[in-house]
Amino acid sequence: MTKPIDDYFSRPDLLREALTHRSYCNEHPQLSSNERLEFLGDSVLSLIISDRLFRLFPSLPEGELTSRRSAHVQTASLAAKSLLLSLNERLLLSHGEEESGGRANPSLLANTFEAVLGALFLDSGLPACYDFLAVVFTDGELTSQTETKDPKSLLQEKAQALGLGTPVYTTTSVSGPDHARVFTVSVSVHRHGQATGSGTSKQRAETEAARAALAKIFPE
Repeated sequence: MTKPIDDYFSRPDLLREALTHRSYCNEHPQLSSNERLEFLGDSVLSLIISDRLFRLFPSLPEGELTSRRSAHVQTASLAAKSLLLSLNERLLLSHGEEESGGRANPSLLANTFEAVLGALFLDSGLPACYDFLAVVFTDGELTSQTETKDPKSLLQEKAQALGLGTPVYTTTSVSGPDHARVFTVSVSVHRHGQATGSGTSKQRAETEAARAALAKIFPE
């Protein structure tokens, strides 16, 4: 799919930081976690995917462009990219995180992908990030006719089509330190039960809850 991730970097220290989960820093306090790089990479990813979609679809309205972007930057998509790049094998995790299946955690893998992109931006600038994402997200993939609506929109459409009203999202717990919150959200659909999801932001947790509800309440 692409050359080894190391070949994109002139500064291996930045890549190492991008692959360092906060749990590993608890055991190695002299190191920095990838959370700041994740914050940066999230913005870089949104900018580049938005720009490419804007150019690929000159006639699409804002709403459809937003839906397409959401489909490509959602947790499941980014986690899959991490696996294709073998980032899961390179992650620096604590023993506990390793034992709990951290290398297969979609949210953790998605965050790692964003952190790597943030590190690449610092290493080589925006053009290098464009080149990298052109390989990871091909034009063919961005223009594919697969479903582009985000899980929350799909869940709302299905619920309202059946006269079930609007799904209700409730934050059930917030854990972790201030700089590394984990949100758990429950979504309920009238008379059809509920589902839960977790993420590093309320928005991501709601998206994962909606995805779980689609699989549980409205399976294809």
